[in-house]
Amino acid sequence: MRAVIVEQFGGPDRLVFSETPDPTGRPGECAIAVEAIDTLFLDTMLRSGHAPPSMEPDLPWIPGNGVAGRVVAVGEGVDPAWIGRAVGGRTGNRGAYAELAAVGVDDAVPIPPGLEVRDAAALLHDGPTALELLEVTRLSSDDDVLVLGASGGLGLLLVQLARSHARRVVAVARGAAKCARIAELGADAVIDTDYDDWVIRARAALGSDGAQIILDNVGASLGAAAFELLAMGGRYSAHGTPSGAFTTLDPTAVRERQATVTGIETVQLTTGEIAELTRRAFATAAVGRLTPVIGQTFALAHAADAHTAIEKRQVFGKTLLITNERGGIDDDPSPAP
Repeated sequence: MRAVIVEQFGGPDRLVFSETPDPTGRPGECAIAVEAIDTLFLDTMLRSGHAPPSMEPDLPWIPGNGVAGRVVAVGEGVDPAWIGRAVGGRTGNRGAYAELAAVGVDDAVPIPPGLEVRDAAALLHDGPTALELLEVTRLSSDDDVLVLGASGGLGLLLVQLARSHARRVVAVARGAAKCARIAELGADAVIDTDYDDWVIRARAALGSDGAQIILDNVGASLGAAAFELLAMGGRYSAHGTPSGAFTTLDPTAVRERQATVTGIETVQLTTGEIAELTRRAFATAAVGRLTPVIGQTFALAHAADAHTAIEKRQVFGKTLLITNERGGIDDDPSPAP
């Protein structure tokens, strides 16, 4: 098969497209003929060698952790009825950037009628994360919600899900073009961080009490600034790090605001939990109540271009690698928040 291989940590040029042996069918696994691959900011961190030491892959390494396609073979102990099914699943941060990928059958989730394979791939990570974050923050119809970093794949899903349940949703992103696209998804207001007074604008959109829930998909200084918008007794989820670091909040300010602050630890889920949340995300999208936004696709052979675009904040929504055709970047490569 053909795959993208990393033999040395470094820049996007370390992603080399070449021939490599097919994955071996181990017991409990199914082999998927990959059509679409979920491509994450985390992939760029792992490739560059800047991921946490506990996550650093052994080299040589085929990147990626989310694939969608059709099962073409099964290992020992797996029901042959899986063969031919369209599924999505996670590979364990290894082996996804390839024409064939091995996925544990417990990780494979059937793609329901009404959901395209590419849309399933776009939901593999952000779908479960979005659903779990709204559980953790106890979203209710009485809540005003601020989504910080709303132009990414996760942020766009959170805007949609929150809009279906919350009283008001204010989205925050960077750049007029991206803000206009986010507004089409039903946010009550979209605030552009290109304006120096974006916090004041967000306060006006939220009202004097502020937001009962802040979903921080960005981190660092933007996240810290957004904390000013949290209502008394509000819930703040500091789970995002595309800016280079998670948001660090002043403990005294948190106590004074009687806030509940959670982080990325709340979405460290078991295999079973991930599979169940993935089924829920697939089912919700299949009936049209959730729409993954695929902003750009790249051919698998051009994985280096995908990583470059992600690192330069030139993407909107989800970025996918496609195995069977040429992909192209979105025409509007404005910076992400």
